[in-house]
Amino acid sequence: MSVSQEISGHLPYMRRFARALVGSRESGDAYVIATLEAVVAEPRRLHDSQDLRVSLYKLFLDIWSAAPIAVHSGAGDALEDAGARNNLDAISLRPRIAFLLNALEGFDLEQVGETLDVSEREAAELINAANAEIAGQIATDVLIIEDEPLIAHDLRSIVEELGHSVVGIARTRREAISTTEIQKPGLILADIQLADGSSGLDAVNEILGSLSTPVVFVTAYPERFLTGAPPEPAFLVTKPFSVDSLKVVISQALFFNRRSHRKAV
Repeated sequence: MSVSQEISGHLPYMRRFARALVGSRESGDAYVIATLEAVVAEPRRLHDSQDLRVSLYKLFLDIWSAAPIAVHSGAGDALEDAGARNNLDAISLRPRIAFLLNALEGFDLEQVGETLDVSEREAAELINAANAEIAGQIATDVLIIEDEPLIAHDLRSIVEELGHSVVGIARTRREAISTTEIQKPGLILADIQLADGSSGLDAVNEILGSLSTPVVFVTAYPERFLTGAPPEPAFLVTKPFSVDSLKVVISQALFFNRRSHRKAV
């Protein structure tokens, strides 16, 4: 496999990482494009590593930290919102990056350390610090749209472990929409294919027509949604998912939500 083909295989996941880090699809994609342009213009900018993925992410972080990239921001660009910036301030930067690399991208401690130029021990400390800070985030009400009972149970357990409350589990598009007519969740976890053949994506799009809330999609086919063609979710988790991966995506979705609110009491 050529280097260009290998890089192409990493792009959907680096775009996912970039969006989770900066909280915006447009800005995240702009940094990924800048990284690719740097590779084409100066191939030697890829850091000397036997792991091409580590080199790519390291170069991405170099470019991201060097200077802001100006992009056109639509209404959904959360970083333009002061509330989103305040949420970001709640999590220290380097622990957040380390946690994303580990939990979202599957980097082991050695890879996290190499990417951030720290030892494995320091990488573990950064990840532990992120865990502690994430546990202190605001709690909210969560709607789960999932037709598999065992997966729905796992999602509920993870959500409640993070301190959130589950206000409903919907198995179909109709159930999801009916639930949001009564409850106003601060977060939605949604599968794509539902029990009656309806679409979780369609359900979410209809819900978002009248309700502003962050959404995390859970799918076995992430490559179908990371194509660059709209509509495209900003936050998604791949099935089968790891607990840590889901936790970090939930936290990032809430950090970057402009109207995140505390759960009802």
